[in-house]
Amino acid sequence: MRQPLENPFYYLDNFQQVLRWVGEHHGDLLLAPEQRFLEDFPVLPQASRALLVRMVMRKGELFRTGKLRYAEIGCPRRAAAPLAELGWIDPAPPLSFDELFVLLKKDELLHSLGALALRHLRKAELYAALCAEHAEARPFADWCGQLEEQVLRVRIGEFCERLRLMFFGNLRQDWTEFVLADLGIFRYEQVPFSASSRAFRSRRDIDDYLHLQRCRERFEAGDTVAAILAEVPQAAFDNDWLESRRGKLLLRLGQQLEREGELAEALRIHAGNRYPGARERAIRVLERLDQPEAALALASQAAERPESEAEAQQLARILPRLRRTLGGRPVPRARPLGETRLDLVLPFTGVSVEHAVRDHLGTPDKPVHYVENTLINSLLGLLCWEAVFAPLPGAFFHPFHSGPADLASPDFFSRRAELFEHCLSRLDSGDYHDCIRRTFAAKFGLQSPFVAWGLLDEALLEQALACLPAAHLKAFFRRILADVPANRSGLPDLIQFDLAERSYRLIEVKGPGDRLQDNQKRWLAYAAQHGIPVTVCYVQWAEA
Repeated sequence: MRQPLENPFYYLDNFQQVLRWVGEHHGDLLLAPEQRFLEDFPVLPQASRALLVRMVMRKGELFRTGKLRYAEIGCPRRAAAPLAELGWIDPAPPLSFDELFVLLKKDELLHSLGALALRHLRKAELYAALCAEHAEARPFADWCGQLEEQVLRVRIGEFCERLRLMFFGNLRQDWTEFVLADLGIFRYEQVPFSASSRAFRSRRDIDDYLHLQRCRERFEAGDTVAAILAEVPQAAFDNDWLESRRGKLLLRLGQQLEREGELAEALRIHAGNRYPGARERAIRVLERLDQPEAALALASQAAERPESEAEAQQLARILPRLRRTLGGRPVPRARPLGETRLDLVLPFTGVSVEHAVRDHLGTPDKPVHYVENTLINSLLGLLCWEAVFAPLPGAFFHPFHSGPADLASPDFFSRRAELFEHCLSRLDSGDYHDCIRRTFAAKFGLQSPFVAWGLLDEALLEQALACLPAAHLKAFFRRILADVPANRSGLPDLIQFDLAERSYRLIEVKGPGDRLQDNQKRWLAYAAQHGIPVTVCYVQWAEA
């Protein structure tokens, strides 16, 4: 059988698939010049199409023809000519010294600029020595007449990024998804969806997404918070998904202002932000501004309706401190739920502390596995596969979804409540074992937001099904589904099965100086409430 990547134009076929897809699903969101691109591209010579795609899929927008040598394309200059006629590339763009500096090697720079006397300098030093002398942008031929090359500038890079965004619904995924799928490295569940299924409903949504992306990139590149805030829309978006992205960016900007000591501005940003975590930051900033009354009022309001378990946990720490500051009567803290504790002193052998405890406690009849968050999440994914991959509107809109697009949305469960309840009801009837086994066999290796195929083998699966009570599984699954982003993590590191008794215990491992994290404490409290056996193991290394 011919392997997919034996086709030398595999990347061109993938790009043309995206064009067809966007034309069918997003054609009404394209401007006239963009529509013409979709019409003109397929009729170009194959070599020209392939050259454009090669450049689009590489980093940057400037390319030396000497670096564009592909056997299936042939002469890059000849292939570039039709692209230049259409204005998709510039065959002789003016180049700044900065751009030239990136394109050329050190020796090429020295010869092109007649600066051989500076060959003793490193390339970075060479830039400092020469940049002031070459402020004017010039075509490559004027810079480097001795080099038998052209430099091409791709002029449609932003449009191709827009195409990628419309296809994937995000800029996290890129063209390599096709290759990984063709090679069988990533395999995806094939979810049916209608022609109307797509990531964006309007061109404005795409523009807003790209604008927020540029703001985020500027922040990560070190631009000032003030400059970025001037570009972030002040009004909330009507689109919940975009508003969540705006809120997350504002939270990061506000936290940066806190680090810079700009507390008043940080408070202004946090106070107007509905993104999870912003209210808690506002309370803490009010404390730092020496406004305990305002902090207490906001914290008390939040405590009446906490946005999440995480916020409730933080408020339980903040409120007593604020009341003490204001001279009020201290409110007794809720007693922490008792934990089953195990203290071990182990010889240091170079392995991680989790593996050391696993090897110390494990026996053939009571095996211990290092699973952390993966086992419980995997069992959930196998039992509820049909609910997770249900073809709801807006959940799936291209062939490379590892999970539904709304997985992190607050209404993820509620939109599928009936489907999830049907899946969870199998835990009551007792046929969940066969359901999980069937899914394991039928879907093995398919991408899933819950199932960790690299960890889960048949032996571990059978031990889990034999030893984990259905009531405990239901308790685990309901908490994860209530808030997937927050609750899919924080589970204990190890699980130990008692094969004879068909029972188990979870073991959270803490090495020297390590402490329980907040999400781990929330899981421990939940486990105590539901009779789930958890041991916290504190390890000290024996002295050599």
